[in-house]
Amino acid sequence: MTKLILCIDRDDDLGVKAGVTSPVVGREANIDAATKLLLSDPEDSDANTIFGGIKLYDEVTMQEPAEIVSIAGDKNVGIISDGKIASQLDHVIERLQADHVIVVSDGAEDESLMPVVQSRIKVDAVKRVVVRQSAKLESTFYIIKKAIEDPKINHVFFVPIGIASLLYAIFLLIGYPEGAVIAITGAIGTYMLYRSFGLDEPWSNFNASMKQSLTGGKIAFTAGTASIILFVIATVQGAVGFWGCYNHETFTYGYMILLMIFINSSIWWYVSAALSLQFGKIVDLYLSKESFAFAWTHIFFTLATGLLFWGASKYILSISSTIDEFAIDKSAGQQMLALTVIGAFIISVFGVLISTKLTKKDRTNHQ
Repeated sequence: MTKLILCIDRDDDLGVKAGVTSPVVGREANIDAATKLLLSDPEDSDANTIFGGIKLYDEVTMQEPAEIVSIAGDKNVGIISDGKIASQLDHVIERLQADHVIVVSDGAEDESLMPVVQSRIKVDAVKRVVVRQSAKLESTFYIIKKAIEDPKINHVFFVPIGIASLLYAIFLLIGYPEGAVIAITGAIGTYMLYRSFGLDEPWSNFNASMKQSLTGGKIAFTAGTASIILFVIATVQGAVGFWGCYNHETFTYGYMILLMIFINSSIWWYVSAALSLQFGKIVDLYLSKESFAFAWTHIFFTLATGLLFWGASKYILSISSTIDEFAIDKSAGQQMLALTVIGAFIISVFGVLISTKLTKKDRTNHQ
């Protein structure tokens, strides 16, 4: 059996900066990979991790059989990167018949993957490679400069500070400093939810898809642009309804009712934005002669979801709102809610049936 010297690059600097595909197996291959990484970014700590692993490999091989392997994840650190590392590790263990491992890392981020490693192979030790820096490099200016340039840091710390400063300046300019606290709290809270739920990853995928559609001359670019416009219109429409009722002299209910007003005023615009994006994808799949059966399910589910939100908001407003625009009888609101639930169920079933039928047709054509 073989002992592994495992170097982990969780954010795939090897691939992004040096163009090296992992896993990298063997002493010479790792020297070549680390050299390429240093040439592309002399300050990258992952290159030093690999060289530290090579030094450890030379020491271990004097006593027992060993192999050095470097594996990289993905620039989107999280589930995607850790999944790639786990898959590569399984492949390496099976290929090399390894039963023990020494993990080499450059810090806590890579070491957070230890449960993934330990669930697959026995860990003998963890070696952290720390790069010693001169006093000049450790100056405050250098640290701040590097922090600003590092997307991992500036997205987490500098974006909220920038949002807060910008909102405060805007509210001072319009002469309403009291509203700055509300706006800043709401904006930072929204940003924290955005980061916590990992919505930056779908947004990055959407940006990449838009760029690919533009360079590839696909319909999805036009559909995506229309979707963004419809999304903005939906938000404005909801905000207008929200603000109009908030300033209404007879309005006496809380923020939950205002939220229902926002949803009721804007939901079909949001649905239209989603449908625009999905129809563009279907057209591109059709033109490229690829299967688009699954895409129809998304369309019908989007319609069903929009109908449910609209019916629920209409019912809640019918039992609580005194605004004339939403003042409908309670029993009528109950009937409307029941009809929307039934309608959403029928639409979903219809979508599944169409998708299943098209999928069977595609399989028949390929046989």
